[in-house]
Amino acid sequence: MYLGIDCGTQGTKVVVIDLDRARILGEASRPHHLVEGDKGRREQHPADWVAAFRSAFADAVDDAGITPDAIRAIGVSGQQHGLVALDARGEPVHPAKLWCDTETAAHNDALVERLGGEAGCLDKLGLVLQTGYTASKLAWLRDVHPEAYRRIDSLLLPHDYLNFYLTGERVAEAGDASGTGYFDTRRRCWREDVLTVIAPELDPDRVLPRLVEAHEPAGTVRPALARELGLTDDVRVASGGGDNMLGAIGTGNIAPGLVTVSLGTSGTVCAYSAEPVVADSAMVANFCASSGGWLPLICTMNVTSATNRLRELFGLDLTSFNDRMASAPVGAEGITVLPFFNGERVPALPHASASFLGLTSANTTQANLCRAVAESATFGMRYGLELLGDLAADASEIRLIGGGARSPVWRQMVADITATPVVCPTITDAAALGAALQAAWCDLSPATTLEDICSRLVALDETSRAAPHPEHVATYHEVYGRFRQTLADRHGIPV
Repeated sequence: MYLGIDCGTQGTKVVVIDLDRARILGEASRPHHLVEGDKGRREQHPADWVAAFRSAFADAVDDAGITPDAIRAIGVSGQQHGLVALDARGEPVHPAKLWCDTETAAHNDALVERLGGEAGCLDKLGLVLQTGYTASKLAWLRDVHPEAYRRIDSLLLPHDYLNFYLTGERVAEAGDASGTGYFDTRRRCWREDVLTVIAPELDPDRVLPRLVEAHEPAGTVRPALARELGLTDDVRVASGGGDNMLGAIGTGNIAPGLVTVSLGTSGTVCAYSAEPVVADSAMVANFCASSGGWLPLICTMNVTSATNRLRELFGLDLTSFNDRMASAPVGAEGITVLPFFNGERVPALPHASASFLGLTSANTTQANLCRAVAESATFGMRYGLELLGDLAADASEIRLIGGGARSPVWRQMVADITATPVVCPTITDAAALGAALQAAWCDLSPATTLEDICSRLVALDETSRAAPHPEHVATYHEVYGRFRQTLADRHGIPV
């Protein structure tokens, strides 16, 4: 048995897989509390992640009908970019600033300039720093909380922190490290000179975790913790990775020709590449994959986070929200939404706010507003596909994951807006599954390949398949044009 953990923004999910029988035996999840404040502050307490994991672990094992000593290895997926700065005792010096935190936008702009602009970032890092990456959070902590900054002994990401909790080892792997802003994504190594620009008082040799390969273990579960959890004393913890990288593994996106789209709290579009990618747009992140190779990716900040705002405002459960979307016509009778409740990363508008346009006494209905928000979030995905260029242009289908993927209405919307067939994996919680598959790879490599392991559990749910409707494709082409024109008029984003 192998355990997969996905520590996301909204909660932690734990799954138990039986590789021999090729199925998930048990699963459980626990929510997280998000601390929000002025100027785009979004933080969480790492202790909450640990508490959520422990509770979900117990329930997942119970759901699987096994005892914990049947588990051979553990894999951890985590929300990317979060800054977990620890002191010499291994305690956080400040709550973790998350990927969706936009309070550090000015610090990011300053760092880009100090590194030589976009060209300098590409030369040093293989990508351009974006608000939300870890680098600007560290610069912010140095500037705003110098007393906490002075206590820093190590710099970790959320999944690194859970690995540290499990093993006592401070390690990182290339996929998640790609989003720090002080990692060379082409050469797969830390850029100590860039860290010195960001945090000149910190010693890179001391604060940066040791790098391991994707198939290598971070360590074994600490003996005391193993006893508490009922594990054996030799349970390996895999390298783990960011949720996007592990989600790609969980959808089988480990070779060229596939596109994975996630309709989660945020939205992501990614496609595997065997070589580093230098994209035409700075918004395309040349991240490393957690399976070897690279995973060029774009990330928007407002998907189910946007639809949930409206759903909660109207007091609708998920079924009612989907019913409202289904009852509204394509294009929501002329309503255009810029769903930037959290600011936005793609396009780069960290200080933007949400806007509802085209409202009239005739079209302002719950149904139209619900549909318009989902459509606008999906337009962000189309925008991302266009930015990926050739990597996505020849894709024969989109593999759709995340909470939004459970909605038949939304799946059809994605197919119509992108003019591409859509299908969901049988298991849509792909990051947790990917973490478990990577754990099996770590345990069984080199005798068994990741491709073989994925072939056992990554299957497609043919009942979820949605083909583009030609009439809707044509209508959405016009509605998407209206959305892009609104971006140009209000924010200066070229059409």
